[in-house]
Amino acid sequence: MLPLQSFKDFIAQNMLFAVGDTILLAVSGGKDSVLMAHFFKAAGYRFGIAHCNFNLRADESQRDESFVRMLAATLDVPFHVTHFKTKDYAAVHKVSTQMAARNLRYDWFEEARVAYGYAAIALAQHQDDAIETLLLNLTRGTGIAGLHGILPKRGHLIRPLLFLSRGEIETLIESERIDYVEDSSNLSSFYARNRIRLKVVPELKQLNPNLEETFTHNIRRFAETEQVLQDVVSSLRDNLFRSHGQDSHISVREIKKLQPQHLLLFELLRPYGFSEHVCTELLEGLHKQSGTSYYSTTHRITVNREDLILSSRQRDTVPAHTFIHGHEEVLKLGDQELGLSYSAVPYFEKDSNKAFVDEGLLIYPLILRTRQSGDQFIPLGMKQKKKLSDFFIDEKVPLGEKDRIPLLINGNGELIWVAGMRQDNRYKVTVGTKKIAIFELKTRP
Repeated sequence: MLPLQSFKDFIAQNMLFAVGDTILLAVSGGKDSVLMAHFFKAAGYRFGIAHCNFNLRADESQRDESFVRMLAATLDVPFHVTHFKTKDYAAVHKVSTQMAARNLRYDWFEEARVAYGYAAIALAQHQDDAIETLLLNLTRGTGIAGLHGILPKRGHLIRPLLFLSRGEIETLIESERIDYVEDSSNLSSFYARNRIRLKVVPELKQLNPNLEETFTHNIRRFAETEQVLQDVVSSLRDNLFRSHGQDSHISVREIKKLQPQHLLLFELLRPYGFSEHVCTELLEGLHKQSGTSYYSTTHRITVNREDLILSSRQRDTVPAHTFIHGHEEVLKLGDQELGLSYSAVPYFEKDSNKAFVDEGLLIYPLILRTRQSGDQFIPLGMKQKKKLSDFFIDEKVPLGEKDRIPLLINGNGELIWVAGMRQDNRYKVTVGTKKIAIFELKTRP
């Protein structure tokens, strides 16, 4: 007999969903997800079934889909299915097959949840999955967030079988005579998780037969510890991060006071994608020359005298050496765009976002890039060259903005225009100009 009361108690204690909600169950056809479907049916909850066919195991994939379709019909619930070209996705996105399957299924589950009005997505992970995740995270290296393993609820994802171990699930499947299909890839030691499940966990159980219970208690303690840490980090972030336009400034002096320094800095910067390795380099570089930058995939931190400047890389406008070949065009530069047009009628507008250049002086292809050491130009209205670095200082350009300003470079290497600020006097329109090249920098709609 299914332990329905324990199932319902776990759902209620962890507030996974309300009694009247309709839940989308992710069902592969294996023991865990099939048992979950039977639990929902026996408990009288409203639900539908979703199945992903990854087309990775030939006839076996089709067998799984047919089985889950039949299960949904037997339980008299809605059935949703999708097919993926998983290996093609993995090749295009340069990820492993496992990661491709993970990304595809979670994206589709959320699309289906929204499209069909489900309150949550139920995944059939159990206590042993939580143990394997924790061990895998420890092996790969993780912050404290990786130590709590799998949580019962995260966003719209719920895991109502975390009160059961794998052994308990197998016992229930056998005693209730529930049919399922076996995924042959689960027996392969090719995948890291499978190696942990098939080789590491059995050895640990030799040391502690009550491994699942021990890890369940540990995971709860880790989760509570993480909550305490995040409360501290949230308070620190509110006190240390000062908004300057779209950037945040963090006092270097205050960073040096943090104890434990490395842990707290990592947790402060983790939401912005910075790794522990980068945080170590940053701490070691606090005494280095101002202007040193450190990167995550989404953000940049620049050391600026007394502050760290945190900025989004989505605002980085210019990829390295973008070529402009002379035809009318619009170049997309992050949240900006640069347009090029021509006029046979000489004219000029006093607009820092536009450059009116004597086209006869241009040598194509032009180059669009950001600053480099040694850049200099003759600002419009002046006769002497000026270092770009000095120009930025005079114009009080924040350090975090200096690497975002597009520079238009002629084919002979001369700087034509500091986009959005000042063009070079050598390329201005004169009475002898026959054709004007008009460059315009503007925010993308």
